[in-house]
Amino acid sequence: MNESAVSVVVCVYTEDRWEDILAAVASVRAQSRPALETLLVVDHNQALLERLAKEYKETDEVRVLANAGPRGLSAGRNTGIAASHGGIIAFLDDDAVAERDWLRHFAEGYADPRVMAVGGRTMPIWASGRRPAWFPEEFDWVVGCTYKGLPTGRVRVRNVLGGNASFRRTAFDAAGGFATGIGRDGDKRPLGCEETELCIRLTRARPDAVLLIDDRAVIHHRVPEVREHFGYFRTRTYAEGLSKALVARSVGADKGLESERRYTTRVLPAGVARGLRDALLARPGGAGRAGAIVAGVLTAAGGYVLGSLRARRGGATFTVVEIERSVEGGTA
Repeated sequence: MNESAVSVVVCVYTEDRWEDILAAVASVRAQSRPALETLLVVDHNQALLERLAKEYKETDEVRVLANAGPRGLSAGRNTGIAASHGGIIAFLDDDAVAERDWLRHFAEGYADPRVMAVGGRTMPIWASGRRPAWFPEEFDWVVGCTYKGLPTGRVRVRNVLGGNASFRRTAFDAAGGFATGIGRDGDKRPLGCEETELCIRLTRARPDAVLLIDDRAVIHHRVPEVREHFGYFRTRTYAEGLSKALVARSVGADKGLESERRYTTRVLPAGVARGLRDALLARPGGAGRAGAIVAGVLTAAGGYVLGSLRARRGGATFTVVEIERSVEGGTA
């Protein structure tokens, strides 16, 4: 295994994103620092598996694999980790494209042997061509993107964001893989936080571990039209609360909600104030942004309360698995 080589894992689940998947793979193949391999992990969709295997059958550096675990993003990522050969494993969303120096900036972070993870900056590509006037930048995490309030530059963080992230392979040896039962599961409720739980678990297993975000490692993430509406915003923030309850159950509320407390007591009040000021100055969307921030906090809090009750009653479960490295694993 090459300790400095980067394997890229792209988890896919639907043929509806066919063109996006091809674009994601093309962006990896165009990197200034070449990836050792790109692994496309297909989540229980035989037709898509066969179509991708045919598409890349003559492309040695692209491998197509079937998710070897239960349906969902976490098990798909774990499948990619087990089958990969690089000392660094990067994750890219199937509806995103990476800028040319994405992997180069990731790799630079690992010059320090203490660094166990490096994340990047994710920029939205709005289906309508522009950000909805009511949509607050503080809630760009709702659409899988970097949000206002995250530190800029190359800085140490509690956790990286899963759609644009990389880990040293030994991180998974120390902490295990992504927990199943927390994150996305096909087309069901848009849960998340599996990378948060993993990162906290990692720093507990390796107290000396350093996790970074380098905002020069940029990807551009498509935001479909349905996610530009308040209905999705409300659903996603509620689901985030449910997910955060599971994280708190796994790692404790102190660490599980550490960053969220700063976000809700500092970043969001400032966002509301800006929205109200813009409304007073008759700038478009100001009142809507302020209202969306308040609504987002309330729905996330509601999800957290319900998720906590379910967790205490044993109604919500998740599993952390050890990553068993496969010899080859997969088709293509």
